[in-house]
Amino acid sequence: MKGWPAHQEAVDRLGASFKRIPAGDRVRLAKKTSNLFRPRDESVTGLDVSGLDGVIDIDIDALTADVQGMCTYEDLVAETLPRGLMPYVVPQLKTITLGGAVTGLGIESTSFRSGLPHESVLEMDILTGSGEIVTAAPEGDHADLFDAFPNSYGSLGYATRLRIKLEVVPARASLRHVRVADANAAVKTIEVIADTGEWEGVRVDALDGTAFSPDEIYLTLAQFTNDAPGKPSDYTGQQIYYKSIQTRETDSMTMEQYIWRWDTDWFWCSGAFGAQNKILRRIWPRRWRRSDVYHRLVGLDEKVGLSRLLDRIKKVPGRERVIQDIEVPVDRLPEFLEWFDAEIGMRPVWLCPLRTTRAWPVYPLTPGATYVNAGFWGTVEVPAGSEPGAVNRRIEEAVQRMGGHKSLYSEAFYDQDTFEQMYGGETLAAARRRYDPDGRLSTLYEKAVRNT
Repeated sequence: MKGWPAHQEAVDRLGASFKRIPAGDRVRLAKKTSNLFRPRDESVTGLDVSGLDGVIDIDIDALTADVQGMCTYEDLVAETLPRGLMPYVVPQLKTITLGGAVTGLGIESTSFRSGLPHESVLEMDILTGSGEIVTAAPEGDHADLFDAFPNSYGSLGYATRLRIKLEVVPARASLRHVRVADANAAVKTIEVIADTGEWEGVRVDALDGTAFSPDEIYLTLAQFTNDAPGKPSDYTGQQIYYKSIQTRETDSMTMEQYIWRWDTDWFWCSGAFGAQNKILRRIWPRRWRRSDVYHRLVGLDEKVGLSRLLDRIKKVPGRERVIQDIEVPVDRLPEFLEWFDAEIGMRPVWLCPLRTTRAWPVYPLTPGATYVNAGFWGTVEVPAGSEPGAVNRRIEEAVQRMGGHKSLYSEAFYDQDTFEQMYGGETLAAARRRYDPDGRLSTLYEKAVRNT
């Protein structure tokens, strides 16, 4: 662990780097990696975040951890699991940072009972656009910043330290892959589990789903236990987790394997790089079977244009990237999936139920109501000369019509008035007037839509 003295040294470096940026220049973090799927303005001066990437301290008695904002969940879990603890919500990809998940909204299979990552945050130290570091908590002088920070994507500042709640967890996860008849049956099952915390008399600690087709939907129910039968499965080798869902009714994993079950194959997206080919998989180094490697391969392809060349050879008229996560009220899920199949036609779709514990103004979901996150990641063929983002625009309109929202880690195309209404424009503006009066940070609309 980092410890407090090392943390303070890193904070001092960060503050010094802010002061070196000429007045009037925009600022942002100097990150070498990102889990975002939208362009970033490389001309903006970066802040020095070296040394802000670890766990500062863990209080086993209080069940809390003080964590630096650039600490990845991979490193965080590596510190907590040996102590029999884990964060309330661990997003499914290893290189997502705690600060990124809180300011950008992470989600995972415990979200139906524990909400989103920011809901287990007790307090945060935030570097604001004015260059100050303030401690924000649910109550006190900076409660307005605490409330507005989730989903602000750095438009209000950057978390240098977060104190989060931890929960006690056993060594294993026992899984049931429950096949349901259709989306309506999935909704009924999700509602029962969200209301009771169990299914058929067995406690459910984590819940997500995989929709392979309209009539092939599985809900994966996990119970955290020390008594899971049999040898735990390992999906970091030749076996592929998402394919096991279709062939196994039950399964078990170590808690670490369960947490990272989706990372090895980036859900199912590793297939685009050949990593699911049996021959290639045997020679593909295990250490390179992980989401951040595939993410870099996507970036490399964008630069060299191999996929564009292959499309020309195949005479594909055009292609649009559709990489999105959206939330709709649980009872609108069947409507959304029916629309999605007819208009977009991508499968599988990841399903992750969630409930928020309180109102959060920049991502306004009804507290206590059940929503379902639908995640879909890939490309679709489009006619030659199609308007850029045409498919994604249709998704935005449909989700809004169905009372939902979409995450902003990928491309967005909203007009500014609609965006401000959906994503707490007045709240953000008030917070920026207080904490970034000179406009040193890009606004949320500039970041999410204009990519500046």
